Amino acid sequence: MDKYDVTVIGAGIVGVATACEIKRRFPSLSVMILEKETSPAMHQTGRNSGVIHAGVYYQPGSLKARFCQQGLKDTIAFCRQHAIPFQQCGKLIVATNSLERKRLHDLYQRCEQNDLSPTLLSKSMLLKKSPNTLGEEAIFIAQTGIVDYQTLTTVMLNEFLQLGGDVTFNFPLIKVEQLQTSCDLLSHHARINSGFVINCTGVMTDRIATMFDLELDFRIVPFKGEYFQLPAKYNQIIDHLIYPVPDPSLPFLGVHLTKMIDGSVTVGPNAVLAAAREGYHKFDFNLTDMAASFTFPGFWRLLNRHKSSVWGELKSSLSKREYLKQVHKYCPQIKYHELLPYRSGIRAQAVAKDGALIHDFKFIQTNTSLHVCNAPSPAATSAIPIASEIVNRIENQLNTQN
Repeated sequence: MDKYDVTVIGAGIVGVATACEIKRRFPSLSVMILEKETSPAMHQTGRNSGVIHAGVYYQPGSLKARFCQQGLKDTIAFCRQHAIPFQQCGKLIVATNSLERKRLHDLYQRCEQNDLSPTLLSKSMLLKKSPNTLGEEAIFIAQTGIVDYQTLTTVMLNEFLQLGGDVTFNFPLIKVEQLQTSCDLLSHHARINSGFVINCTGVMTDRIATMFDLELDFRIVPFKGEYFQLPAKYNQIIDHLIYPVPDPSLPFLGVHLTKMIDGSVTVGPNAVLAAAREGYHKFDFNLTDMAASFTFPGFWRLLNRHKSSVWGELKSSLSKREYLKQVHKYCPQIKYHELLPYRSGIRAQAVAKDGALIHDFKFIQTNTSLHVCNAPSPAATSAIPIASEIVNRIENQLNTQN
């Protein structure tokens, strides 16, 4: 049986960044990453919009805001250091009616509170800056960028290996045996002993946490984000990311146009309740995952609290024309047949027992483990400062391993 001082479960960007940070600060510790897939960043990390967020939306002083502000700097610095392609193309948030204009002005103030430098654009100024975008008013945030997070994670994993870390793929965790000062982690074919374990498994976080006999006051509810890609003729339609004004009561940012780092343009995502935690196709269904949601009181309270939003997202999922209506608010020239298939993603959203969406980061820590129970968007942008926070929290335990 192999033994390690620290084991990180999950090779998404947060898990890999955390393992890398441990090896930098505690080079003598033996560190293992366990991943059930055959390569890193196969789920949330590799299936998002690729946006490097600037911190527009988040409550000033919250972990979300602080991590995002630092994460923007750290992500760009990492890309420059390793010659990873990125672009700071900026973001336009576009208001198309009076309610959205009011919310837009609130966002403008929040941008200033989060130390950004937003530019408020009138209708004519918006048309001049982005001729293919319609709106009554907009704000422009120059700091927002784009990158391929799967590429970034792969580069970071290689750095971790060069620092002396280890990674094991094809290791689905099926059981945890807790000992007095360590844990045994079991898959179907192997057993690993670890002095400390960090759970960075995204949509599976609550399920892994229960293997450590933790009593949880939340559950992960999966939301599917469905995207489309536009034909190549639209690759020059926008110079910036184009976002609607979001509903502040929800953690989702609405269907937007995103320049990808390869030059293409995608549309999306919506945010429909998913019938499988890792179900990326339209009608994927997993009975275990559905039972986990249906038996959780918070799930039904969530549905009741956001009935109109849930119904609206379901309609956009079932009908491409309903989806297109959201895009036409600010980009009416796109045709129905021009919404081409593209990969979807699953967002791991922690929901409390009372049905409230947990908006900020949530950690649970024991003597031998730490669980990243909620790492909401912008977790990819914020992965490096999240990793630093995790290592700060477990520094005493790591010192005993040293």
